[in-house]
This record gives sequence, structure tokens and C-alpha cells, in this order.
Amino acid sequence: MKIGILTSGGDCPGINATIRGVCKTAIHHYGIEVIGIHSGFQGLLTKDTEVITRDSLSGLLNLGGTMLGTSRENPFKKNGVVSGVNKPALVERNVKELGLDCIVCIGGNGTTKTAALLAERGLNVVSVPKTIDNDIWGTDFSFGFDSAVSIATDAIDRLHCTASAHKRVMVIEVMGHKAGWIALYAGMAGGSDVILLPEIPYSIHHIGTAILDRLKRGKPYSIVVVAEGIHTDGRKRAGEYIAQEIEYETGIETRETVLGYIQRGGSPTPFDRNLATRMGGHATELIANGQFGRMIALRGNEITSIPLAETAGKLKLVTEDHDLVVQGRRMGVCFG
Repeated sequence: MKIGILTSGGDCPGINATIRGVCKTAIHHYGIEVIGIHSGFQGLLTKDTEVITRDSLSGLLNLGGTMLGTSRENPFKKNGVVSGVNKPALVERNVKELGLDCIVCIGGNGTTKTAALLAERGLNVVSVPKTIDNDIWGTDFSFGFDSAVSIATDAIDRLHCTASAHKRVMVIEVMGHKAGWIALYAGMAGGSDVILLPEIPYSIHHIGTAILDRLKRGKPYSIVVVAEGIHTDGRKRAGEYIAQEIEYETGIETRETVLGYIQRGGSPTPFDRNLATRMGGHATELIANGQFGRMIALRGNEITSIPLAETAGKLKLVTEDHDLVVQGRRMGVCFG
């Protein structure tokens, strides 16, 4: 048996650990040959590949990024590096010419949807959920999320010092266009006073009142965490907009910090290394058992899988009744 493996979409901590989990299990336990596909689906269209051996996998567990490279090339969209051809048909032809019995697709929502479309065309595909945003429907957590939360929480911890020293409001903008999971988890872990999420409407007047109430109680500084996808005037970044509005509302000096791509870099946390290893190994187990068209998922403490058709195109969003939102409000955190 021979399988291909690719990583698509944005990078995040834990991709290399997943590649290692898939390939070590395939080579060592099942005797499966593995072909690495470079630059995501772009490499599948151009047949840019390499044979992965045991030696290829040394030092990957704690390494950020992806040894295979990545891209946002989509074989079901006309635009991209490869154009002027029937890209789905080209993928099918290349898979056949490469002799691949299955493709392991490591990626986020876009990759999962593409994998589902390839499965509909009859290709054997298994998907592993990867995103720092933790917004893939069907899995409790995706690898990369814990690492991003740890990075954001460390930044919040550090900004507490500056906020306290200067008696300022510090606004920290974290990633999350449609889902506010990083803002919620890092904001709560970092002891934030205000947490703004794309899923929960907010009033700048309510936020200003909450900050002034803290001042009246002898708390001269506040920490505000915002997800990048919250509603703004459309002309400014979320952090900049909220910082300016808070300063106007309260008269308190306010500064913003944008963490940006720092959240995607560096070594994965121990939790993400182990989750990636487990997910990678389970993906190979599915392939060895002839179970295709599925996405690996973490449910509770167990690694399982669900049909790709069940998760493709869906987003997992924060809800008002989430435990951290409810408990945060009980503790006086302002969610808008």
C-alpha cells in the first residue's frame, strides 16, 4: 500500500508532529509506503513529491511549521498557481500515476471541505483537523489551538505588568475571524476584564461603564481581549478600533497590541504534540482498515472519526451558554 500526505492552508504548531504520527505509524507498524506532497494541493497538481523515510521524520515532534510546505491552492477553484486545466481531473490522474491508495489531508475548514469534495469524486481521503482557531465542527479540539492559547495567554500576562505600571487600559487583539475561541480561552486564562468575541454582540458604552466601575473600585487598569473578527466600523483593525473607542468613552489612556502571526509560530505545547501524535496514528489506522472519507476527531478523551460529509462547510462557534462564558460573567468579566 502507498499513501500520500499533504498539509494545506495556514501553518500552525503541531503539523510536523502530525506528519510524524501518520508516517511513523504507517512505516513502522503497517509497512505502508508514504509519499510527501509539497505545498498542499498545489503539489498534488504539479506532482511535487518526495518519498518519506524514517530518517525524514527525525526532529519533527517539537518543530513548528510544516516540513512539506503549505499553500492555499484549491483544486476546485479556477484561480491559483495551476490554471487553464480541469484541476479535479488532474488531481485524479496524478493520484493514479503516483500509485496512491489514499491521501491524508492535514488542514482546516477549507482543506476539510476540499477533502470531502475529493471523496465525493471517488478518491480515498482521510482528513486531520488543523487550526489554531478551533472552529472545525465535529471535534472538541484541533491541534494548534492549545499552543496559540498558550502564546496569547503569555502575552496577556506580560501586558498586565505594563497596564498596572501606567494605569492604562491594554487592548490585546488575537486571531479569530468568525470564531472567538482563542480570545475566550486566553482571555479567561489571562484574567482579562473584558473579552469580545465575534459571536456575542457588544456595546461600547457597556464596556466603558465596566472599565469605569473598576476604576471606582480602586482598579486603575483593565485588560481587554478582542478577537480580530468582532464588528467594527470597517475602517480599522479590531484592536485599534476598540482602543480608540474605550479612550473616548472613559478618558483613560488606552493602548492596543496585535499578536498576529506570532500565535501560529514556534514549538507546539505538550498537549498539542500528544494530540497530533494520536490523531496522526489514528488516521493511519483508518487507512489500514480501509475506512476512507472520514475526518479524525477528539470527542471527550477519545480519538474517533466522523464522515467528511458531516463536517464539511460547518463552523464550530462559541455560544452564550459555554461554560467559560457563563463562569466569566459570574466573576464579573464583561463580554460586551
